[in-house]
Amino acid sequence: MANIVAHEGESFDSLLRRFSKKVQQDGILREARRRAHYEKPATRHKRKAAATRRQAIKAARRRQ
Repeated sequence: MANIVAHEGESFDSLLRRFSKKVQQDGILREARRRAHYEKPATRHKRKAAATRRQAIKAARRRQ
């Protein structure tokens, strides 16, 4: 949970900016989107395998 404490005399815009940055860093929205719909274990495995393949290809390109 992202806790943000308002400082004395701080504007709402800067408070909102700090809150948004904290939420982004904590990955709260990413996690909420991931959990929005059920994903079957087989689909999850496929997605993770594809991500691993993409990372391996990127690493191979950097080594060349």
